[in-house]
Amino acid sequence: MIHTFEVANVRCGGCANTITKALQEAGFQGINVDLSCEPRKVTVEAANEAHLAQFTTILRKLGYPLTDIDNGLIEGTVLKAKSFVSCAVGKFGSEN
Repeated sequence: MIHTFEVANVRCGGCANTITKALQEAGFQGINVDLSCEPRKVTVEAANEAHLAQFTTILRKLGYPLTDIDNGLIEGTVLKAKSFVSCAVGKFGSEN
């Protein structure tokens, strides 16, 4: 099944590369990170609800939470910091 989610902290191609690589490694298919709209949208094919739960967990670990979840000030700041690191990794990884 195809699902689209609005995701926070996604700024550029580096972010998109990091998200795409992590989701591919977890077995997701049909991955698309739409940078042309605000808020950014990530579309994936997921086999079931458990797979979708894994999607949310992967994105949060990278610093990209879903926009409809209130993270609070401190957690939101931590997630934003994680996203900067993930973005840099994505930019570095795309140059190789």
